[in-house]
Amino acid sequence: MTDAPDIATSAEAMEADALPRCAEPHADGTDHAPAMPEAVARGAKARSPAEWAYQRVILYLKAFEEELDDDHEVAMGFTGGATGILRIQGIGFHAPDLLTFSGLDEHGHRCQLIQHVSQTGVLLRAVPKPRDRPKPERIGFRLARALETDETPPTPRDTEPATG
Repeated sequence: MTDAPDIATSAEAMEADALPRCAEPHADGTDHAPAMPEAVARGAKARSPAEWAYQRVILYLKAFEEELDDDHEVAMGFTGGATGILRIQGIGFHAPDLLTFSGLDEHGHRCQLIQHVSQTGVLLRAVPKPRDRPKPERIGFRLARALETDETPPTPRDTEPATG
């Protein structure tokens, strides 16, 4: 007896084909979409919306950091009210539908954003690195290395002393 092939609806087939691709054309004629490592593209269908969003946000973080000089690092800006920025020190997910961003606000206070994937909108901002830090923090690079090797990325708690 042979196994019957999985049968997908047209919509499922289109969604499966679309998930591992991206494009971000700019006015200068170049595509600024972050490269999709094979480990991320492979098995995209098996991920929850939260894990899939988490991995792609990491790729955008890394791509954004590639354009920064040594005096700046990445932070998130928020819309609405006087909510300020979050200097990103960690990003995570809680399947099936939550993303988390943790770090420090502009006053050095610890904070965390917990967001449903349907509400995800991340504004990446270049902010001056703290004067007392010799090198800027590059969380996107650290997290992307883990994605490329299919490992669980270390959290700031695992690699750095607590601040705030």
